[in-house]
Amino acid sequence: MTAQRRFVRRTVLAVTASVAALTLAACGSDGGDKASSGTGTATATGGHNAADVSFSKDMIQHHRQAVEMAGLAADHASSAQVKSLATKIEGAQAPEIKTMSGWLTSWGEQVPEDMSGMNHGMSTATPGMMSDADMGKLEKASGTGFDTMFLTMMVEHHEGAVDMAKTEKADGTYQPATKLAADVITAQSAEIQQMNKMLGKS
Repeated sequence: MTAQRRFVRRTVLAVTASVAALTLAACGSDGGDKASSGTGTATATGGHNAADVSFSKDMIQHHRQAVEMAGLAADHASSAQVKSLATKIEGAQAPEIKTMSGWLTSWGEQVPEDMSGMNHGMSTATPGMMSDADMGKLEKASGTGFDTMFLTMMVEHHEGAVDMAKTEKADGTYQPATKLAADVITAQSAEIQQMNKMLGKS
């Protein structure tokens, strides 16, 4: 029985080693040909490149501001539609922040510092981002005035996100990132139409 156990143990170890070798070979087969700036790594879903890193960092900050704006609606908005939309935006974008942060960590990149509730000026170069003055006005608004201001600002914010996502789709190589970009384009384009209707625009 002892000899048989040894044989079984050796067989299991051999199979385990073979599986590990195959896994490593598969992971190493895609070096991310479009990777640049030394940031490319191979993963089971393909290598990432500088565009993926830039998209993730910028969109994290972009989403954080959208979540911050949406969070104001509960106490400041008068329209049930605006409150519902804000809840939807927060529910969609908060998990995406965690997802993109996870990508950056796995790539050995630094996750941007959370600037929400602080100085927004550092991020205003990102398309659609609101300035400190914009956020200050929104925080002080209430009722129907808040509703109109929120919708107007969020349309601009979403348009910026769509532009960023289109760039990622064109230039990125990391499949989950380009898939998220496609989802952003679809979801936020639909919300832009919805908000324009709520503002009385065609």
